[in-house]
Amino acid sequence: MSTISVEEINRDPRDFLRRIEAGEEMLVTRNERPLAEVRPLSQARPDPRPYGLAAGQFAVPTDFDAPLPENILAEFEGK
Repeated sequence: MSTISVEEINRDPRDFLRRIEAGEEMLVTRNERPLAEVRPLSQARPDPRPYGLAAGQFAVPTDFDAPLPENILAEFEGK
């Protein structure tokens, strides 16, 4: 992890951001004291997840959309 001061960031913020975008992790200091760690975010997945990744791993119960029992409904209604 590289170290960079707030003053250096203020002098050339574009260079700072370029270095972060290139994957560099930085420890930001002020008056030689650690202030923050800055690291790039992981890249978002370019393609959507494929459909059916969990196929066959669980079954929907036959009573899935049946009305809830009265005692559970009462809990939702604060009774």
